[in-house]
Amino acid sequence: MSEQHTPRSLIVTFYGAYGRDFPGPVPVAELIRLLGAVDVDAPSVRSSVSRLKRRGLLVPERTATGTAGYALSPDARQLLDDGDRRIYRTDAPRGEEGWVLAVFSVPEPERHKRHVLRSRLAGLGFGAAAPGVWIAPARLYEETRHTLERLQLAQYVDLFRGDHLGFTPTAEAVGRWWDLAAIAKLHEEFLDRHEPVLRAWGKRAGTPAEDAYRDYLLALDSWRHLPYADPGLPAELLPQGWPGARSAQVFQELGARLRDAGKKFVLSA
Repeated sequence: MSEQHTPRSLIVTFYGAYGRDFPGPVPVAELIRLLGAVDVDAPSVRSSVSRLKRRGLLVPERTATGTAGYALSPDARQLLDDGDRRIYRTDAPRGEEGWVLAVFSVPEPERHKRHVLRSRLAGLGFGAAAPGVWIAPARLYEETRHTLERLQLAQYVDLFRGDHLGFTPTAEAVGRWWDLAAIAKLHEEFLDRHEPVLRAWGKRAGTPAEDAYRDYLLALDSWRHLPYADPGLPAELLPQGWPGARSAQVFQELGARLRDAGKKFVLSA
């Protein structure tokens, strides 16, 4: 298991991909079996589940047979639902959708929340337009509102929709608002890891369930962070040769080939 695929991240990815298909809480023994398929040992599963429970994302529940299990909390379900819209989105961004602006002001006695706000907005894909002013494509509005409300930060923020009217050309301005070279590198790293996996599957006649599960879970665990680093800018605002469309295509093709076959392994016990 690489440094990128931490046990905690893989558990969240599992619940996002397959955990909601279970008729009830996922038994602890099943979590250990399913994470073992991606080289996470049982102690790491248990300690990571405990951390996710402390964060309020997993809640302990008994299964129908009385064994110990874990279900998603309502907050975690909202997080995953918001994430689905972004992670699996296939429509191309359009320039006419406009922008959402987040303008925040935090009282001096609570200044520690400024860092929290900046990190959360950056984690949602916002770029910094000016001190206290952050910008993102308008399609991120709903998820931004959910996140700020869930973290009890909404009282410090005003959200606006609008167009960029100048004076710097928008294609030039986005280079100030986001580190496009760093984002492109993330796409290239995803392609380096997972495009060879897609090519290898193209040469296979069948789709063995456990192999499909392993490769899809690892690809999703790599991919799901990318749509948050990359805000999804229209093609006309991006540099020539932008690798984002290709990495999205590789992820979509892996999902089409592997996701359903992987589900058979998940439900095979």
